[in-house]
Amino acid sequence: MRLLSSLDAKDRRLLLWFLGFGIGLAVLIGLLVPDGNTNDNPLPSTYLAGQHGARAAYETLLRANYPIERWERPLGELAATAGPDTVVIFAEPFSREVEDVKAVRQIVERGGRVLSTGYWGGFILPGGAPDTPKEFNFAACKLEPEGLDPLADSGEIWMVPEATWQVGNPAHRTQYGCAGQPAVVEYSYGQGYVVWWASSTPLENGSLSRAHNLDLLLNSLGPRQGHHFYWDESLHGEVRSQWSYAAGPSLTMLRIGLLGLGLLIVFSFSRRNGPVRELPPPPRAAPIEFLDALGSLYRNAGAASTAVAVAWERFRRHALRLCGLRPGPLGAADVAAIIRRRFPVAGPNLEADLAACEEAAWGESIEPRDALKLIQALHTHEQELLAAAKPGSHSTGNYPNQQERAS
Repeated sequence: MRLLSSLDAKDRRLLLWFLGFGIGLAVLIGLLVPDGNTNDNPLPSTYLAGQHGARAAYETLLRANYPIERWERPLGELAATAGPDTVVIFAEPFSREVEDVKAVRQIVERGGRVLSTGYWGGFILPGGAPDTPKEFNFAACKLEPEGLDPLADSGEIWMVPEATWQVGNPAHRTQYGCAGQPAVVEYSYGQGYVVWWASSTPLENGSLSRAHNLDLLLNSLGPRQGHHFYWDESLHGEVRSQWSYAAGPSLTMLRIGLLGLGLLIVFSFSRRNGPVRELPPPPRAAPIEFLDALGSLYRNAGAASTAVAVAWERFRRHALRLCGLRPGPLGAADVAAIIRRRFPVAGPNLEADLAACEEAAWGESIEPRDALKLIQALHTHEQELLAAAKPGSHSTGNYPNQQERAS
């Protein structure tokens, strides 16, 4: 069975071309678009298995029977239902939206617990005081415990700090530090609780199993019983609303597909269908142009005798009809006699003109000027007969008797 046999051959070929183009474009995009699940991606997302991803930490919490889920919808929806049993993890969030800051504050004020990392993670916290480090050091740092709370007893912690915390607020308790700068800070706000890390290194795939980094994560989240945990992915720039699911390569492919479909429809139908409005009829030639063309035709063909023959036949038929007889193959003499008997006042040159026309019609050659004169003479005799045949005209003779009309 032939593929798409119901389509026209040209339409089938065009459709196959577009399908091949679409498949080739998809393969090209798959080869050229960089893979985000590599060690070069610094985003600590629960979907990434690279060195800096957080998939291992998320799956570890799942295996430990933590009631945890990814949060990918707008943050305001979570804030509307938050309570003392709500625990939210913000791993290197990035947002400057006022609505997001208000949502985090609402979660904490309602008694929720929040763990946030990085500079922008401190920016969205209520009462937050993040700051850039005075000395940039991108090497891993063994944190020094400085606090008296249970969080400071998590053990040996390794981190690559990307920010620091402004000291001075007695409510902000530094639990770990690096080179004299705060690296882990916790404080209470309203009815809730806030924990901030200088970076997300302890929960990343490449550092989670190092020293006691996992213990720091578990102690920052608090007890498991009676709490529901959310790992926020909405502030990673991946999912911001329900329409964001269509973003990325899928939306690009959808746009290209719609464009290709539109071109396919245009090429499939518009190339075969005519215009909506009918084309104007071609202009006809003017009578004088027709006569000139006909005269040129006769002149080039040397058929002047044919023109005389046509005029002579037309005159004979018309004259016999005016005389009350059926047209028949009568000679010039017979026609002239019938006309003279029916119209005695016919022109004196009638017999001579008709005989000349009959001779010219059967002749092989005649000068165009002579042919024109004969045709004009026939036209003159025809006009005289028409004038004499009008009712009330006194130029007609007696009507032939019944026997003559029958003959």
